[in-house]
Amino acid sequence: MPCHGGVGRRREAAETRRDAEFAAFVAGAGGRLLHSATLLTGDPAAAERLLLPTLAAVHAGWLRMRGEDPYELARRELFRRFVHRPWWRRPHGGVLDGLSPQERTVVTLRFFEGVAEEQAAAQLGLPEDRVRAIAARATAALRSAAPRPNRPAPLGATRAVPR
Repeated sequence: MPCHGGVGRRREAAETRRDAEFAAFVAGAGGRLLHSATLLTGDPAAAERLLLPTLAAVHAGWLRMRGEDPYELARRELFRRFVHRPWWRRPHGGVLDGLSPQERTVVTLRFFEGVAEEQAAAQLGLPEDRVRAIAARATAALRSAAPRPNRPAPLGATRAVPR
């Protein structure tokens, strides 16, 4: 009768290796993913609540990854979870507050993550020109909402000063 103890030890060794690799991944990429989540949600606590199930999903599929970039996988999962969450859990506050979830997603992907238009379009399932239009609309909204810096008076301009 064959002994199956070797199978159990191999599985345990694979899980130990997976856990160590995943811990190293989170140590290296966790901060950037948390920053992306914070940009999306506008709230550090909500960002953590978004990131934790994202990391759990990535961890669950860690052994099935075959040559995939784990950061790319985690980022896709993070953005998918953000876009598909219920409206009552949408962010409130922050610089990106006036943007729709889709606009937040495009702005964060394109300008924080540095993802090319074609990659962002593929990830979101949208045509490139739609991603381009969303990015333009969102950046215009951000510019119009940004506070205007106080400009100094032109040289030679006089200001009445009460005595």
